[in-house]
Amino acid sequence: MSSSDLDSKTQESNLLTSSFKRLKAKGITVRRPKINTKQIPRYFIGKSPLISYFFTALSLTFPDGEQFFVHSVRNVRDRIQDNEQLQARISAFIGQEAMHAQLHDTFNQDWRRDDYHLDAYTRFISEGIKYMKSQPKIAQLALTCAFEHFTAIFATNILNNSKLIEQSDPEAIKFWLWHAIEEIEHKSVAFETYKAVYDNETVRLRTMRYAMASFVMASLYGGGHLYLKDFKNNWKYPIQNAKGLFFIIGMFTQSIPELKDYFRADFHPDDHNQDELIQYWKHKLATEYGMTEFAQVTQAA
Repeated sequence: MSSSDLDSKTQESNLLTSSFKRLKAKGITVRRPKINTKQIPRYFIGKSPLISYFFTALSLTFPDGEQFFVHSVRNVRDRIQDNEQLQARISAFIGQEAMHAQLHDTFNQDWRRDDYHLDAYTRFISEGIKYMKSQPKIAQLALTCAFEHFTAIFATNILNNSKLIEQSDPEAIKFWLWHAIEEIEHKSVAFETYKAVYDNETVRLRTMRYAMASFVMASLYGGGHLYLKDFKNNWKYPIQNAKGLFFIIGMFTQSIPELKDYFRADFHPDDHNQDELIQYWKHKLATEYGMTEFAQVTQAA
């Protein structure tokens, strides 16, 4: 992503925050956290190379991926002009995703300093997103619904794993927990947009199957690539790698019930309530990690 693209995203996020303040989107706040990604070490999650590679592989998909999510919602936004509350939620969703893309791009560039030869993987991601953008608008939005369901599930799994968080780098904790909280905050925006515009169950379920396969393939490819490129260092951490492998397998197996839930005819992302969980971490980030972006919520609680 070029500097001009990032400048454009920053300007867009500023405008969106301004309009967002005029009509508050329930439960969604656009934040601009002050996180120094250069301080985040190589093995930043649980001191495990394998877990850190998994998270980094995810991060490498986010700049282009978040842009695609925004694009798919914008495609149909003009078809729900009469729904002011959903319009406000869409504005907040776009603002959050713009900040995610911007900060993850910065993090990804910092990782390039270690010469992981990431160009092949990022090209793979770009080609996949290019293919998704070539699909009809209904399929694009349905894919976004599916991927947003993934990210909300994984965000919940992360926030539920306090032991792993306690063993992680403090700056990385701020970075990933900020993102996790916001993914949960806006988890239903794309879905509600899809239901309002299309409400086509056949397309929604078919695209989820494609999204599941794509997500697993991208995660394995990216994590495996990083592991091999850094083998000269990571072989020294057999115990941490073993724990990392069990963690990643656990993340996927724990996600199965909620992934299956998506195939219910009456499914809605808000069927799974994580309000208490994210309020706990908002308070902790504000009081123990100095994230003033969450302090206002803490004071109001």
